[in-house]
Amino acid sequence: MRSQKPRPAFLMCRPTFYGVEYEINPWMDVRRQPDHPRAIRQWQMLRNMLQTIGTHVELVRARPSLPDMGFTANAGLLHGDIFIPSRFRYKERAGEEVFFTSWFFRRGYRIRPLPAGHHFEGEGDALFVGEKLFLGYFHRTDIRTHILIGEILEVPIFSLELVNPYFYHLDTAFMPFGPESAIYYPKAFDSYTLRILRQNIPDLIPVNAEEAHYFACNTVFVGPKGNQAKHAVLSAPARRLGKILEGRGIETHPIETSEFIKAGGSSKCLVLNLGYRY
Repeated sequence: MRSQKPRPAFLMCRPTFYGVEYEINPWMDVRRQPDHPRAIRQWQMLRNMLQTIGTHVELVRARPSLPDMGFTANAGLLHGDIFIPSRFRYKERAGEEVFFTSWFFRRGYRIRPLPAGHHFEGEGDALFVGEKLFLGYFHRTDIRTHILIGEILEVPIFSLELVNPYFYHLDTAFMPFGPESAIYYPKAFDSYTLRILRQNIPDLIPVNAEEAHYFACNTVFVGPKGNQAKHAVLSAPARRLGKILEGRGIETHPIETSEFIKAGGSSKCLVLNLGYRY
């Protein structure tokens, strides 16, 4: 009989080939390149922090010509033993699909690919709050894909329209931290979507504009399964949010992700949730 408790697990990819080589969101500017050694240090700091607070981190190998592969949240969506691979909207990232799918296939997961022509960008646009799956759409993921995902996973789904191009993935503007709790940036959503959020998530914490643009919502929350998070690895400038979370009993761990913000991502973009492992 196992004596130890299951630990949260994440998939990461060392940003060996990271750089801004194209522009597919408003944050990206090929004239404003990341400091690569600094990016590696920031990534390593995130990995070390996650391990320090008790998570298990697995790695997928980086590949040349795929500079955004480090943003593993976009690899797909894992639920139980089912992995739904992403189908990227932009050709610049489409090459990642085969490598992420292969990683999960080799480890025995059931692969459930979406039909060709459907766009879906993984956990970047798909986040669970308890047993409810909230799915973003418009900039990257197609809303018509949502019903397919709900049918594959047999879970209730809620579609959320993203209206601000700077918050092009759901995980840049919304992040759950418990079975009935989430942080969100209200101005990333239309009025109808805000009603959906407020009607279905009892405990919502709004993030202000300044901290949202430092990717405050892209926080990695870590805690026991089915309960409120105990740890939050968040963007260092998000001090206001940090104080709010600390008031909820969540220990905060600020880290710098400035070099990844240049490509439109931060802490949560760099990890894919693998569930819990012994």
